[in-house]
Amino acid sequence: MKKSIYIFKDGQLKREANTLCLVTKEGKRFIPVEDISEIHVLGELDLNKRLLEFLTEKEVILHFYNHYGYYAGSYYPRQHLNSGFMIVKQAQHYIDPALRLELARSFVIGAYKNIRQVLLYYERRGKQVVDTITHLEKLGETLDSAATIEQLMAIEGNIRDAYYSSFDTIIGNSEFPFVERSKRPPGNELNALISFGNSLMYTTTLSEIYRTHLDPRIGFLHASNFRRFSLQLDVAEIFKPIIVDRVIFTLVGKRMLKKSDFEKRLNGVVLTQKGRATFVKEFEQKIMTTIKHRDLGREVTYRRLVRMELYKLEKHFMGERKYEPFVARW
Repeated sequence: MKKSIYIFKDGQLKREANTLCLVTKEGKRFIPVEDISEIHVLGELDLNKRLLEFLTEKEVILHFYNHYGYYAGSYYPRQHLNSGFMIVKQAQHYIDPALRLELARSFVIGAYKNIRQVLLYYERRGKQVVDTITHLEKLGETLDSAATIEQLMAIEGNIRDAYYSSFDTIIGNSEFPFVERSKRPPGNELNALISFGNSLMYTTTLSEIYRTHLDPRIGFLHASNFRRFSLQLDVAEIFKPIIVDRVIFTLVGKRMLKKSDFEKRLNGVVLTQKGRATFVKEFEQKIMTTIKHRDLGREVTYRRLVRMELYKLEKHFMGERKYEPFVARW
């Protein structure tokens, strides 16, 4: 399987000797391009048109992050799997209010059920989250009656607020209190981790969309507009609780991150380069972890589950099988 490359240091990325060459103050490092599916750029990087043409030829995506660790944008090469038929079907499901609402509801239900699974997992391990689970289940019961996208998003927001209120109990590390959800910029260390982890989940999902016939510009829960890709935001909602949040609970709960792995910047808190590298290592281990797929009867990685979720959407658009979101069972 091809790898994801993360570049934390400042320098230059260029094509040299028909492969990739990263030049930093430490010297040159050659990266075999055939082994790469995507490159995540977290440092200041110089590049040129010759490199972009090479990445297009090799179908490698570039993802860029700003100084807070937020996703800033991507170099999304010419799509090799473009399908006019699929784009038309995807657009039809967005334009039709009932079809769009059906899909948006599925994404929120998937997120809710996976949040509930995370809480049940920790409840079985002695964490006092029973009241939160009860509250979430009452909110979850209202999802079927939501009549608009706005109502769905409001319920989803309430579900996440209740879920976030349990983070301190789950983590059990008083050095990293949750307090409240804050972003742009994150107000404390835990919020910096959530924002950075979510960005990684968004770009991972976007990379998987590139390997399908789907168009990332047409989302359903998150509106399609002139400013951004939105389909990856929808699909990532399902996986953030079971991938990003579990990574955070591991890193903080096991004290793999310290206060020194964060720094204050522009009225907010961000991970240092070392902190980001620690997070990325755990994130990559998580998405490459295998679980037994109940339908296939074999082991698949979490990353593969994201791709399979997209294939399920393709089947939904073509009328072959109604989409149902993935829900963890552990």
